[in-house]
Amino acid sequence: DEPYRMFTSRAEYRLNLREDNADLRLTPKGRALGLVGARRWSMFKDRCAGIESERARLTALKVKPGSPQAKHLEHASGRTIARDTSAMDLLAWPGISYQVLIKAEGLGPGVERDDIALQLEVQARYRGYIERQKQEIAQADVHDAIKMPAILDYAAIKGLSNEVREKLTRIKPGTLAQAGRIPGITPAALSLLRVYLKKLRRTLPKSA
Repeated sequence: DEPYRMFTSRAEYRLNLREDNADLRLTPKGRALGLVGARRWSMFKDRCAGIESERARLTALKVKPGSPQAKHLEHASGRTIARDTSAMDLLAWPGISYQVLIKAEGLGPGVERDDIALQLEVQARYRGYIERQKQEIAQADVHDAIKMPAILDYAAIKGLSNEVREKLTRIKPGTLAQAGRIPGITPAALSLLRVYLKKLRRTLPKSA
């Protein structure tokens, strides 16, 4: 309704569309389009390799309860390490930055690049939320496959609000995923649509 305004909060899957990972998402696309030169591509690959290598190293390192590393990190976070925990998981704890982590005995020296350290911190702290959003994206792909008839009587779908019916009738989304992108269409409304479409397909000829 207001195409001249764009809010970050309205962006789809905004946890994946972050400023800190813009290069990781877009540089390969730019390379494929011929917009990224050899020097920049080489730098990008070095950065990716650095992130993956350090993440694998931190994931493999385990901090045992009562160890010198544990005492150092417990002091920084104010929490107790009760079981063997990977250094990557500990990076998600409040008070434990990458620099604090690698100062613990046996967890250093780490990487020198601040951009790699920052990316590791973000990935560690948002991992659970990002995994949940990946599941939402996968679910959206399933919804993309659910086609909606061009002529659909939304008034026949019980439970939809008048506002939802009006928007669906006016916009006429082609798939369930497109319906979900309409402002004001709630998850509950999508669930009602999905159930109705499933029942509708059972009544249609197989060729329909």
